[in-house]
Amino acid sequence: MIRKTLKIAFWIFLGLAVAGALYGWSLYKEIRSLASVDDAHAADAIIVLGAAQYNGHPSPVLKARLEQAFNLYNRGFAAEIITTGSYGPDPNFSEAHVGTEYLIQLGVDPNVIITDQASGTTRDSIRTAVAMLRSRGWTSALVVSDGFHLYRVKRMLEDDGITAYTSPAPMSPIESDPTKRYWHSLREVVLFLAYRTMNL
Repeated sequence: MIRKTLKIAFWIFLGLAVAGALYGWSLYKEIRSLASVDDAHAADAIIVLGAAQYNGHPSPVLKARLEQAFNLYNRGFAAEIITTGSYGPDPNFSEAHVGTEYLIQLGVDPNVIITDQASGTTRDSIRTAVAMLRSRGWTSALVVSDGFHLYRVKRMLEDDGITAYTSPAPMSPIESDPTKRYWHSLREVVLFLAYRTMNL
């Protein structure tokens, strides 16, 4: 009887493991599919997701995101830009502030940039951005980040009732490196599953 029970438990476990692996692979493919598509569309605001900054200067990853946002802004996709990202390990400069200053250097009017430097995680950034959008009566956003990041961000915005469009940073040093691209995308599978589990 015990042997039979253990055998049934083994096959149930195996079935769940296979199903989980198949779902994870399907999710990975969806993440990579969206990462390769520029879905730029007119929206109420452009949201730039934060990334590391070094002593007041954007890292190559953040710089790629900001330059893509600048390109979209210049092409008229939105009249406002929201920069995000907290201080991280550097108490002197936040990612959002560095992003705002870089956009101003590129020629963006500071009056059209909204700086959110209080959000330390992607989820916090999206929640704050949604609050900012709603306070202005806006309902849509064009999100700029690395390609691997956009699937989760798009779903978060949509879960909060915002119509979300995505535009990956084409010069991302992560997306251009196959190894980094793979591991960051795999990490997104885990983070998305965690997000879904916490928001059931």
